[in-house]
Amino acid sequence: MPYTEWTPADAAAWIAVPTASDDKYSRGVLGVVTGSDRYPGAAVLGVEAALHTGVGMLRYLGPERAADHVLRRRPEVVTADGRVQAWLLGSGMDAAERSAGTGERLRGALAQGLPTVLDAGALDLVGEASGPVVITPHAGELARLLEVERATVEGDPDGWAARAAERFGATVLLKGAGTRIADAGGTRLAVGSGVGWTATAGAGDALGGILGALAATNAAAVAAPGGLARVAATASVLHGLAAAAASGGGPFTVLELSARLPAAVVEVLSAG
Repeated sequence: MPYTEWTPADAAAWIAVPTASDDKYSRGVLGVVTGSDRYPGAAVLGVEAALHTGVGMLRYLGPERAADHVLRRRPEVVTADGRVQAWLLGSGMDAAERSAGTGERLRGALAQGLPTVLDAGALDLVGEASGPVVITPHAGELARLLEVERATVEGDPDGWAARAAERFGATVLLKGAGTRIADAGGTRLAVGSGVGWTATAGAGDALGGILGALAATNAAAVAAPGGLARVAATASVLHGLAAAAASGGGPFTVLELSARLPAAVVEVLSAG
């Protein structure tokens, strides 16, 4: 099945613009369990990107060291448990080093049946999700999940994204020079290559934050056929636009990418 290019004009319908009657809860609450003692920065980068994409509230429920870093950067983040509309799990974690407490927290989130983004150290839990789930692997991570060689996935990203979606019954956002999004229902979307400078540590953490925010603000819509795939493609569009703006033709940091996200949202809305 061919992939359809997803453009900023397509993405506009998946940006939830708040109205005068909205409050922080109706705008969407994202729950986040990311980061680790080894990689606390991943939590900061994902939270930063989510907040710049737009949510009413973000609940960070990850490890204590990462939480300290998150709160120093963003004191508006809530660290108390409570109701959320979507989850972002696993960025900056290593499944091989997962503690019992972290595993319990991740599985508890997956059991809630809410839209969930699984990244990095939570990809292995895709089969335990009870609600709509999107995984965000790069080629190496997808190869490990499917027990094939990385070069095999890189040689046919269209085919392997689709096979993974069918095998896991999930939406798959396969990161790379060109992003491929596939779901088990047959949705196939592509987002064009971004700037080469985006190949930098932490860029994937930011993408997870963008996608988590969009899942929370579109929580009702992602249950529809193809909804989560379209949200994932929209996240990739925003990520690419923000990266291009931050780069200006040269290198940039991931925090600079996040700072460009509000302008990227405006650009997408204008395109629509």
